[in-house]
Amino acid sequence: MTSAPPPPLPFPYVEMDGHPATEDDLRVPALFGFGHFTALQVRDRRVRGLGLHLERLEGANRELFRLPLDGGRVRELIRGALDRAGMRDASVRVHGFLPPGESRTRVMVTVREPAAVAPGGRSLMSVPYARAVPHIKRPGEFGQTYYGMLAARGGFDEALLTAPGGVVTEGAITNIGFWDGSSVVWPDAPALIGITMALLERGLAAAGEPSVRRAVTLDGLGAYRGAFLCNSQGIAPVWRIDAVEFAGGDAAAAETEGTEGTEEMQGVMARLEAAYGSAPAELL
Repeated sequence: MTSAPPPPLPFPYVEMDGHPATEDDLRVPALFGFGHFTALQVRDRRVRGLGLHLERLEGANRELFRLPLDGGRVRELIRGALDRAGMRDASVRVHGFLPPGESRTRVMVTVREPAAVAPGGRSLMSVPYARAVPHIKRPGEFGQTYYGMLAARGGFDEALLTAPGGVVTEGAITNIGFWDGSSVVWPDAPALIGITMALLERGLAAAGEPSVRRAVTLDGLGAYRGAFLCNSQGIAPVWRIDAVEFAGGDAAAAETEGTEGTEEMQGVMARLEAAYGSAPAELL
């Protein structure tokens, strides 16, 4: 008589400090949610920009808790969670918490199905919100979630965060870049430098196409020939911000099929993908 297969693991699968999360473990993020995290895509146990993810975790942990967070420990915890979840390709998040009275960072790893950016262009609704301490990636951002919800209700794909004066900073869960006809332009404003953004900057520079930082404002969007978003899931063109349309996205391409602007942005997106693809995938 054959034994029944083990029940499937719940997704997302959650571990705390190297073991399946218990009810007590889950009280940590529920009651002491002050912390930080990084999100990464794993393919065949490899991660593009793994070193940058580990640097992000270490830097945030020292700033928030005055404690180190060893990269070797983090890699071991990710490997263990993937082993127990039985996955080689996955979406992984690594969180750092320090509950009151404790002296060692609690590390939570979540594992779920791999994800990739959906095809097609994105539409953005600008909102008057800029994150405090934006260089630290942290969970439970009420403002980003709230304005993202409003954007979705308005028929947009994502919110575009702006500082006073209409200064563009970042997407709610992405970085945004622009194309001015000769260079990729990143908004010169306080924002989280995402791992994909950092890899794009490196890859473009290595290809002889260095990107630049420049102040971008809502009233100056018409000067740009295109725009794109990027995060751990990939890179996507932007076809609209509020009422300003760009070439290279779904709706714009439907009206300008085969035009010079659309073809130009298709070329830009191909170069961005090549720059990102040039980053080595590091073994966990």
